[in-house]
Amino acid sequence: MKPVTLKTENLILGQVQLADLDAIVAAWADPEIRRWTTVPVPGNLEQARNFVLNTCEGGWKADHHYVFGVRTKNSGDLVGCFGIFGVSTVGRSESMAYIGCWTVKEQRGKGYTTEAVREVCRWAFSDLGLVRIEGVGEVGNDASMAMVLKAGFQLEGTLRGRLTQDGTQRDAWLAALLPHDLGLLSVIPYLSPVD
Repeated sequence: MKPVTLKTENLILGQVQLADLDAIVAAWADPEIRRWTTVPVPGNLEQARNFVLNTCEGGWKADHHYVFGVRTKNSGDLVGCFGIFGVSTVGRSESMAYIGCWTVKEQRGKGYTTEAVREVCRWAFSDLGLVRIEGVGEVGNDASMAMVLKAGFQLEGTLRGRLTQDGTQRDAWLAALLPHDLGLLSVIPYLSPVD
């Protein structure tokens, strides 16, 4: 798939670029990003270049994951990287995936992460035809959970030993977003047990 560019009120979501290497390395050095996400260790320029060329550009080319570099409209500063990963089809027109992201320290607390997550999910439902997007975070990552709930995800429970971080198996919370949570139509009908 050819990369796309999305725009929101405050953000431009486009390709991650080689010009972002220094910003990516700096973000990966942030203890909060390192604590709650899986980023390369030690997180040097060569690893960042590999991330841009293979993970970001390669994912679009292979049409199996889709990473956006998110920037502010007013300054063009990198907000973070946001992507749809693990696209799987369990049946005809039943594609699901999960969202992953990190936000640079200077851009947190401004609502940008929620804004970007909503836009990436809208795009994934509309253009990829997904019927479910999951958010998975380590138990204790309260800021991430609050953000996905604010973006419209519904908390579904705790998964024992779901994540591995720093060589240790850890419990995770699971939240999910369906197209109707964003006011969109799904490619297949959804029947809630309370309907």
